[in-house]
Amino acid sequence: MKTENNSSCCTSSSEYSQQIGKLALRLLVGGFMLTHGLPKLQNFEYLSTVFPDPLGVGSSLSLGMIVFAEVVCSILLMLGLFTRLSTIPLIIGMGVAAFFIHANDPFNVKEMAFLYMGIYVVIALIGAGKYSADYLLRNQYTKICSSYCKPKAENTK
Repeated sequence: MKTENNSSCCTSSSEYSQQIGKLALRLLVGGFMLTHGLPKLQNFEYLSTVFPDPLGVGSSLSLGMIVFAEVVCSILLMLGLFTRLSTIPLIIGMGVAAFFIHANDPFNVKEMAFLYMGIYVVIALIGAGKYSADYLLRNQYTKICSSYCKPKAENTK
């Protein structure tokens, strides 16, 4: 289907399905990760004294970094805002969980961290899709640039 400005929204039902799939993936994984991050945020004061410190930066800072990843970055991911950038702290957080926190645990314990990490890598590779704030901002930026950043015609005398 074509839009009024002659750009293609979704050229086929396959394209539409892919865009809906990207949206659903972002909403699901972001929503699920919030269920891990919000309890940490709500119990921050207590957890900051007992939270693991695998990077040697202190329990409070370690907790703050994972709360940032699991809450702030998950919300950004769900909105599709700075999507690729927001996956970086999430990938790192899940990597630390899998390789440091659960290093000596059996695979079934660290499996969830690997699963989340893999999904975040996929999202970083495929991007947010057309149903995202990133897409809207990119279109607005393109419109602004196309109207204000046109090269001036050279004066030929």
